Amino acid sequence: MSKTIQRSALCALTAIMFVAPAEAAVGEKALSSMPVREITVFKDGHAFVLHEGDVATDEAGNVHLDYLPTPVIGTFWPYSADAKVKLDSVAAGRHRVGLERTALSIRDLLEANIGSKIRIREARLVDGKMENAIYNCTILSIPKRSADELEASAPAGNGPQLAEPGQIILLRSEEGTRAVPIATIQDVTFLDNPTAQVAYEEIRNLLRLKMNWGDEKPKKTVKVGLTYLQRGIRWIPQYRLTLNGDGTVKVQLQATLLNELTDLKDVRANLLVGVPTFDFKDTVDPISLQQSVAQLSQYFEGDSQMSNSFSNGLMTQQAFRMTERPRTNPQGNTVDLGPNVAGSGQNESMFMFTIRGITLAKGERMVLPVGEWTMKYEDVYRLEIPIRPPAEVRGNFNTDQQQRIAEMMKTPKAKHVIRITNSEKTPLTTAPALIVSEKGILGQGMMTYTAPGAAVDIVVTTAVNVGVAHTENELKRTANARKFGGYDYDQIDMDGKIRITNFKTEPIKVEVVRTTLGLVSEAGQDGRISRPGAWLADEADQPVWWSWYSWPGWWHHMNSRSQVNWEFKIEAGKEIELPYKWNYFWRY
Repeated sequence: MSKTIQRSALCALTAIMFVAPAEAAVGEKALSSMPVREITVFKDGHAFVLHEGDVATDEAGNVHLDYLPTPVIGTFWPYSADAKVKLDSVAAGRHRVGLERTALSIRDLLEANIGSKIRIREARLVDGKMENAIYNCTILSIPKRSADELEASAPAGNGPQLAEPGQIILLRSEEGTRAVPIATIQDVTFLDNPTAQVAYEEIRNLLRLKMNWGDEKPKKTVKVGLTYLQRGIRWIPQYRLTLNGDGTVKVQLQATLLNELTDLKDVRANLLVGVPTFDFKDTVDPISLQQSVAQLSQYFEGDSQMSNSFSNGLMTQQAFRMTERPRTNPQGNTVDLGPNVAGSGQNESMFMFTIRGITLAKGERMVLPVGEWTMKYEDVYRLEIPIRPPAEVRGNFNTDQQQRIAEMMKTPKAKHVIRITNSEKTPLTTAPALIVSEKGILGQGMMTYTAPGAAVDIVVTTAVNVGVAHTENELKRTANARKFGGYDYDQIDMDGKIRITNFKTEPIKVEVVRTTLGLVSEAGQDGRISRPGAWLADEADQPVWWSWYSWPGWWHHMNSRSQVNWEFKIEAGKEIELPYKWNYFWRY
């Protein structure tokens, strides 16, 4: 090909590029809204949303949606629900949208009534003085730079443009065609009934679904759908436990729904116990059109359309980079989804409560009953005596720490606990629990996740009618009782007693737990002694004072942790004494 032909082809292509008309504005009637049919709500504030419905199409048979979700990457899945129509692609972009609105200003009314005959009062400057001129005329036009003109002259990649309105109006009067500044028109009298609707354009983010109709002619509507996972709706469970006098408890579950996502109308809502693992839940899908990708706070039924199965991708390094940025919503402000109940989430098995007919606008909250069951329970009085630091360790604490230790080690109190056996097929989820009886409110505790067939303990209050006395004394010290690593260690033998008195008028069931740093050798009253290895003891929760002291390496070799458990009944007005002995080793 010769250079002349190449230049000619290039010039022709360039000319075509410059004269190509801009994309026409999407008409308001072509905009569609796809209703939400089903939503699965997690307690961490995420929701899996299903939209589906018959939506309007444009002249080409495509769908324009004016709602853009902000989905977690990899969870956005659009589809065609019409077997005869195929979905070719979905594009998110900025488009000009043609709209009509009620005219609210003189300029709007003039623009809405091009060609109409009017009488105007115009303020003119004559010989340095402002005078009013009143005359009849016909509206010819309001000049403006069109969107096509601006897009043709704008740098490539600038996207759609809005028309640039002018500040003058062309009027035909007896004198001829006058160009009048709109700002000088004081009032307008329409000689015919004016049109009250004005057409204008704005730029919106739209989803465009390109539909393939095959050999068929596009219809005015098509059934399509999309699913995605997005943060914006949370359900907060809460229980009311009504204690009956026959050893049963009425368990009522209600949910508080907080909606900051989208309007819901007659929607099927699945409230999920537990939270699935979503590796990219803090990464927004680019389809959301956010300027920067940012990081984001039951019961399965056979006829459910929802699916929570997502494939794993080999994107280890990319995933790390995608989760580096904090997540915000498109408006840049924080979405308030209420408090998070501690201890609930992925440690709970998946279970779903399904509720139909939910109508809840964005920004609204709702409280609704979820379920009610009757279960058996028993009253238990539980006493836990915490670990005391050895005397040799307490000597290293400062004055403030010594005072805190003294407060923590005051005579412990027994707690009144209700033990509920979950005899239903539904699990109990982690949630606040209000405890009431025929006498009124007894207190509020925390329900923890309880699988069917398991039992859960909920603390009601401190048992003031159960007396507790606890004493510990050093019995003896045996110097150089053991050698390890070339060092000698003394053995400190301790003696302890726990006395419990029942001041109530009926027998009570009592459970006592005493944990020590060292080995328990004896425990009276049928106490059960457990001695986990040092490696297991280190994995247990440590007391608050544990980090106040730099424990030497030999401590874990010479000492472990022991626990004694007692279970018994005490008759009304009686007391019981629980003796035990233990020892630990120390190097001076």
